[in-house]
Amino acid sequence: MHQRLDYLIRRLAFSVVTLVAVLTFNFFLFRIIPGDPVQMMVSPMMTKETRDKIRQVYGLDKPLWLNVEEFQEDGEFEKLFDSQFAYYIRNLLKGELGMSFRQRIPVSEILSNRVGPSLLLILSGEVLGILFGTFLGLIAAWKKKSMIDASTMFVSLTVWALPPFWLGIIMLILSRGHLPMGGLVTPGTIYASNWEKILDIGRHVILPATTLALMLVGAYVLIVRNTTLEVLAEDYTLTAKAKGLTPLQVLRYHALRNASLPLVTIIAMDLGYALGGSIQIETIFSYPGLGRLMFESIGQRDYPVLQAVFLILAVVVISANFFADLSYTILDPRIKS
Repeated sequence: MHQRLDYLIRRLAFSVVTLVAVLTFNFFLFRIIPGDPVQMMVSPMMTKETRDKIRQVYGLDKPLWLNVEEFQEDGEFEKLFDSQFAYYIRNLLKGELGMSFRQRIPVSEILSNRVGPSLLLILSGEVLGILFGTFLGLIAAWKKKSMIDASTMFVSLTVWALPPFWLGIIMLILSRGHLPMGGLVTPGTIYASNWEKILDIGRHVILPATTLALMLVGAYVLIVRNTTLEVLAEDYTLTAKAKGLTPLQVLRYHALRNASLPLVTIIAMDLGYALGGSIQIETIFSYPGLGRLMFESIGQRDYPVLQAVFLILAVVVISANFFADLSYTILDPRIKS
């Protein structure tokens, strides 16, 4: 028990260090993008004094890292940390994400309308990918070296290798207008009940969620198949068959349980891949989520929005990996260090 607690504390400390590194990287990443955010906010007719005032309002007149110049002039230690980075960290500690350069409203208000749709898309895609990947992986392992096994692996890995944006375009072509091709709801619709709105949202999510699931399913098929083949070759599985257990019982009580540990690993690892793919998928389907918001904000040089979105995605991935480590100790008691 003590060894397991030490293991979790080490994993938590590693997650915290990673988060600090991400916070620092998050600040500088979007400031190396060519272009001036002030130029995106103001009219070309505005005077230089007006532009300088806008820079001052948003703190863009301060140095990025350390304010060495004012520190040398005044000799006050606090002046050294009068910089954009210090301002960014202070706001985060207070729970403030800043103001959008483009929309000029709090970033938290913008994110509140985008987090829900992205969460719905990613959860739907992940659940579909896990269910289909697990099912196909078990079938492929049970029918190893057969036509079913070969065709399942070929199709799964081929789809896995396709770029998300290209896969999204193919899904749009195959839908032939039978499903909504963009957005989250039908514009201008007045719903008679909440149930009608839920159904409308569900129809809009089908195509992007299926695209995301297809993007992920190949990895799950491969992991489940390989792990199941190893389990089916073990002596205890042969003993279970000799005792009269049906193929379904062997797969359920032996193969699936033993495949859960590597499956949890790949799910946590694939979450970052899914979040990256969702940016392209949301753009293709005009889906109002965080991915599309990031794509739009890059073109607008909207640093506060970009930082907030990237921070949310990073925290989600770090948390997922930490909880994956936590689940290892539950799924496999042998893991202690």
